[in-house]
This record gives sequence, C-alpha cells and structure tokens, in this order.
Amino acid sequence: MAKRDLKLSRALKALDVFELLILDDIGYVQQGPDEVDVLFTLMAERYERRSMLITSNLVFSEWGKIFKDPMTTAAAIDRVVHHSVILEFAEVKTYRGEVAERRKTAAKGKGAGDDNYAGDATDGA
Repeated sequence: MAKRDLKLSRALKALDVFELLILDDIGYVQQGPDEVDVLFTLMAERYERRSMLITSNLVFSEWGKIFKDPMTTAAAIDRVVHHSVILEFAEVKTYRGEVAERRKTAAKGKGAGDDNYAGDATDGA
C-alpha cells in the first residue's frame, strides 16, 4: 500500500529510526508481487546501515518461494548473509510445541479411566 500510494520512501525513513527491525516468519504467508517488492526494498535499504533480525522456517534454498524471481532471491540472500550471524535450529522443540505436548499428556492422564472426558478446547493446538 505504501508503494502504491507513493509513500514507501517515507515509510522506510520512519522505520530507519529503529536500530533493529525484526521480520518474523518470512515466507510463512505467501505475498503478492508488490508486497515482495516492498520487502526486498526494505532489506536493501537497511543493508549495511541498520540491523535486522529475520526468522523463517525456510532454508535459503527455498527463498525462491518468497521472492519468486531467481535474481531477486539471490540478491536478497546476498544482503542477508553479508555481515550476518546465522543461527540454524534443526529439530528443536518450540515453546508452542512443548505446551501442546504437555496438554496432550495432561489430557491422557485426566482421561484415563474416565469415559466422559472430552478434552478441553485447546487440545491439539
């Protein structure tokens, strides 16, 4: 929307006051071409000037799903990895996963021998 309204440069300037910008779970929701264009512009603007923390479930070889164009994908990865510290967590339990596991375990304990137990609304969440 900022790009369409010709306000992108103003929006980027407003974000520039933050030393660290966190982009959480990029690639989780598919974006349209205009949104991806804005994402790349944001990354390019902050490159070597301000810090960014980026989380994603996608390894770099899958970032083509985000940026679609191979050249843009390569350029985005290049900017991200240059001067970066990359932390990769494989096979690590997440907080939400651990909570769900505890709920399932508790539900099994409550339901043992109790034919009327239907579980609570958050089971399996």
